[in-house]
Amino acid sequence: MTALTQDRTTPERDGRLVADPLATGATIFAGAMYVLSATALATPATAAATTPVRAVARVRAVQAAGDAQTAGALGVFCFDNAPGADALARTDIGAACYALDDCTVQKTGTCQAGTVLDVTERGVWVRVG
Repeated sequence: MTALTQDRTTPERDGRLVADPLATGATIFAGAMYVLSATALATPATAAATTPVRAVARVRAVQAAGDAQTAGALGVFCFDNAPGADALARTDIGAACYALDDCTVQKTGTCQAGTVLDVTERGVWVRVG
């Protein structure tokens, strides 16, 4: 590659929308957190996942129905709060939180969902991505 010698139109994205290929047999529901596998394929977030949440699905994607990709979004989303000792509180604002499943976050874990922005009666507001 060489340095520019004239103006160039450089492609641009806002960085909020992503698309990822689906893992074999995967179903990712609209509004679900999803992760990328070791082979970079989208699969629903679980407590057992060791990779961080990639995005939140914008629409349902079903690999068995012929969907090749899932459409995801990065941003701030409200998820269910875990029960019991792993529930997040307002004192956790600014801390990392972790996926319990594809729609619930908790205080500890291996699948980082994002950063807690707020905890309300509605749920936990998390910055994903």
